[in-house]
Amino acid sequence: MGLGKSIRLKRVFSHPSGRLCSVAVDHFMAYGQDLPPGLRHLRSTLHALVAGAPDAVTMHKGIAAGFWAPYAGKLPFILQSSGIRPDDAAREQFATVEDAVRLGADAFAVAGFIRGATEAAALRIISDVVRDAAKYDMPVICHIYPRSAPDYKTVSTTPEDIAWAVRCVVELGVDVVKTPYCGDVVSFSQIVDDCPVPLVAAGGPKTNTMEEALTAMQEVVASGALGATIGRNIWGATDITAALRAYKSVIHDGVSPAVAAAASGIA
Repeated sequence: MGLGKSIRLKRVFSHPSGRLCSVAVDHFMAYGQDLPPGLRHLRSTLHALVAGAPDAVTMHKGIAAGFWAPYAGKLPFILQSSGIRPDDAAREQFATVEDAVRLGADAFAVAGFIRGATEAAALRIISDVVRDAAKYDMPVICHIYPRSAPDYKTVSTTPEDIAWAVRCVVELGVDVVKTPYCGDVVSFSQIVDDCPVPLVAAGGPKTNTMEEALTAMQEVVASGALGATIGRNIWGATDITAALRAYKSVIHDGVSPAVAAAASGIA
């Protein structure tokens, strides 16, 4: 690993626990025209996130250029490059590694949905990103989601599919893998053990309660995964800062979900 990549990754994984509690606000393509408040009002959302001090924030280039300047240097940001949907209605790259360098990003994110007829095309995009990023020693964080048979339009959380997805992008040379939690600690721990690069979990769908979300995160940490990147269970919360702090206490400090949820004041 080159010095530049090492420095950038150490910024992202800077917490003494060695784990990551980051937030993603890069979901616009998945929601189409129906933007929930946490994504619609990103100026106030980012303010609330920074108040909770996540380890990093993932966003698209226009959001970084428009809203991130007040927080420059305060914490890492990861540039998302992909605009995709599980049904392949969208599968485009909207940013380049050069954009990440120009904007001062600490890592470059690329996303893909695999299984199905477009699997190879999705993996080729990721492979191209890895090749381009190597020129700048820019870490590549791959958000990889397997899809369910037979229609391959919804995300699968079976251990076998997740293991396949992780192996595919590891073979392409990505630096960090983000993938769904399969719901079983033993199975996920095997996936983590077989992955030679840091693996973090996706935050998953919006849960009914904060304690439910934090319980899943406790299991992720117990599996040996190096934390998570969370979206709607943080920016979709009534108190974004409190939700983030609850996640941090579970991921970094080993606080129980019940105690962390109660402290957050979010049901």
